Amino acid sequence: MRASILKQGHILIASVQGSMSDADLTQLREQLLHGVRRHRSTGVIVDVTLIDVMDSFAARTLRGISQVVKLLGAQVVIVGIQPDVAFAMVQLGLTLEGTTTALDLEDGLAVLQEQLAEGPAADGQ
Repeated sequence: MRASILKQGHILIASVQGSMSDADLTQLREQLLHGVRRHRSTGVIVDVTLIDVMDSFAARTLRGISQVVKLLGAQVVIVGIQPDVAFAMVQLGLTLEGTTTALDLEDGLAVLQEQLAEGPAADGQ
């Protein structure tokens, strides 16, 4: 798999190491969901900084990860979407609707800490 998942307290940080196949994305989703339950995580950050192409399956998978993790009681922030990738996503109509995003890992951690401080009512943006 082309992603690593680190545990920092009650937060899981998944760092995608470049373009991923559909199977890699599915495996990432399963590992994150398993990790949230196993570690009782309250937050998840998915860092996609190294992804230079986002197809419809990748966008749907990221949106799905966000929705399912929220149903498990954790907050999610997707970080590091490159400007060219964001532009292409908009042009293709690919959205991460209902998913909180941030510029980079540092901003993502700040957003996540803010959401967690707000408590269970924090549904993201």
